[in-house]
Amino acid sequence: MITTIDEERGEVIVRNGDHEVRHSLASAEGFAAASKAWLRATWDSKYVYSFAWMGRPIIQLPEDMVRLQEVIYALQPDVLVETGVAHGGSLIFYASLFEAMGKGRVIGVDIEIRPHNRTAIEAHPMKKRIDLIEGSSTDAAVLDQVRALIRPGEKVLVVLDSNHTRDHVLAELKAYGELVPVGSYVVATDGIMAQVRGGPRTADDWDWNNPQRAVHDFVAEDKRFIVEEPAFPFNEGVVAERVTYWPDAFVKRIA
Repeated sequence: MITTIDEERGEVIVRNGDHEVRHSLASAEGFAAASKAWLRATWDSKYVYSFAWMGRPIIQLPEDMVRLQEVIYALQPDVLVETGVAHGGSLIFYASLFEAMGKGRVIGVDIEIRPHNRTAIEAHPMKKRIDLIEGSSTDAAVLDQVRALIRPGEKVLVVLDSNHTRDHVLAELKAYGELVPVGSYVVATDGIMAQVRGGPRTADDWDWNNPQRAVHDFVAEDKRFIVEEPAFPFNEGVVAERVTYWPDAFVKRIA
């Protein structure tokens, strides 16, 4: 499948063999087709490796972070747990939101927090709202440490961004889903893996071995949860779907 843009006519052209479909760039369909091609280009070019938040690298698509910010502000959680720390940019992002909101703190979990990243995070002004736990996110002792940092009655939101294999994410969903109350979410990031299979830094099994598959397997098994897209709090355009690395990421607890 090949997607091209006809700028003169304001159209996106999708060709599949001899079959051709044209959509206006002003339409939701045209925007979606152009966005799908753009997402693949961002993956191949490592576009998301070019951003920082308050001085720390944040390896995420900017739209994903803004959309998650919308959820955080609407939900007003007391605690956000993130599995996967890397350079710490997303932890700093969440902590800065909580600082602006005047409430909330972040728990970051990673199997290995590299010394230079730990040093930078611990020296950051937002560290006052961050706790770090080193160890596997699915290890029972690590989960006990996370639970010990959550006070009774606190509202928890969880973001899964560590090992992205289907089995690991499914195990995380089962473990961390128990921490979120009704109405909150476990957000399973990077389900785009299936869409970019065949590109650089991918594997042949990514069509099924990914967070999106884990999400669907989880909600099929545990009826207390559903996949539900948070509504846009503001929208005066024709686009009603996220341009995202996180398809089907928002797993909402309903019971």
